[in-house]
Amino acid sequence: MVKKEMIAMLLAGGQGSRLGVLTSKVAKPATAFGGKYRIIDFPLSNCINSGIDTVGVLTQYQPLRLNAHIGIGIPWDLDRNVGGVTVLPPYEKSTNSEWYTGTANAIYQNLEYMEAYNPEYVLILSGDHIYKMDYEVMLDYHKANNADITIAALPVPIEEASRFGVLITDENNRITEFEEKPAKPRSNLASMGIYIFSWKVLKEALITMSDEPGCDFGKHVIPYCHSRGDRIFAYEYNGYWKDVGTLGSYWEANMELVDIIPVFNLYEEFWKIYTKSDILPPQYISSDSVIERSIVAEGAEVYGEVYNSVIGAGVKIGKGAVIRDSILMQDVVVGDGTVVDKAIIADNTEVGANVRLGTGDFAPSKLDPRVYAFDLVTVGEDSYIPDGVTVGRNTAISGVTAASDYPDGELGSGDFIIKAGEAQ
Repeated sequence: MVKKEMIAMLLAGGQGSRLGVLTSKVAKPATAFGGKYRIIDFPLSNCINSGIDTVGVLTQYQPLRLNAHIGIGIPWDLDRNVGGVTVLPPYEKSTNSEWYTGTANAIYQNLEYMEAYNPEYVLILSGDHIYKMDYEVMLDYHKANNADITIAALPVPIEEASRFGVLITDENNRITEFEEKPAKPRSNLASMGIYIFSWKVLKEALITMSDEPGCDFGKHVIPYCHSRGDRIFAYEYNGYWKDVGTLGSYWEANMELVDIIPVFNLYEEFWKIYTKSDILPPQYISSDSVIERSIVAEGAEVYGEVYNSVIGAGVKIGKGAVIRDSILMQDVVVGDGTVVDKAIIADNTEVGANVRLGTGDFAPSKLDPRVYAFDLVTVGEDSYIPDGVTVGRNTAISGVTAASDYPDGELGSGDFIIKAGEAQ
């Protein structure tokens, strides 16, 4: 039997429904970020930078893009004969078959994979956060406290704490109480959804809780382990960490990359973020173009103006076009004379000439006010917006649209166009 001190289990099956049309065809961890990366690149890079060379990636929702991106793990040096990266989708078993129904249930269904490495410790990660963390330092902390479970935690503003699992600790950072998304939080120390378990403790808890419907770490496993007196400690992390689970936080995290002094630095030599890179030509910036405070990926052609934006690989911006405060993902084409203001435009979308995106005043979303609430124009992948139309703020478009879809050539603020067959 192979022996690994610590293996990582990376939960990457999330639908990311709060990202609306951006994730109608792709899992949230495979969503583009920062011009050339995918969200899952960050935890994968953290693993290899921390010396963890065995990673199980649990996929479920729309896994095709994610599987193609990960491949056999070459960009992250995870193409190993022993260990490396393994994609773990749900599979049919001889007795009963089920989808992953909760975070802990997904890990439970892969006990056999973990047992093959006979680890001392198992690191549980989420595939949809942007951060850099040395998990080896967290493991040292786990060992020093003789802990059964260590939960990475981050101080958050108290008014935001009800969105998280909240930890209450004693003077030694041992967790005395754990509240999952409390209405009135008694602490601002939030769980980051990053756990180190001693293997025996994890295995016993998963087997005991295996019949719990939708078994989840925050709701079920951690409270169960706490109730039986396990040593559970909080590892306080004070670096940059962003849950990009909403359109607002996703847009904000991208915009922070183009700050004069970015809070989250992609250019550090000692902690690189690795990704699968396509073979692309260099970017081309024409003599008439203007670019200020933006990230422009390889293969892009810019003939217009770009301000405070993140431009993905292979994007083409036409003459006289103006892009402001926006994210354009891979292979987006923007026609001549088009103005794009505060938009997120997903891969392989074409915006016609003389279009206005993001005009007028804010209005509540008619599609889903919980998802579309950030004053953004959100366009799903493989979409088409015809020449000359005007699109208001806080809008959503998905699919190939025609001029007839825009009454009087306009889509008003808060409105949406989701073509037949397109998921919301």
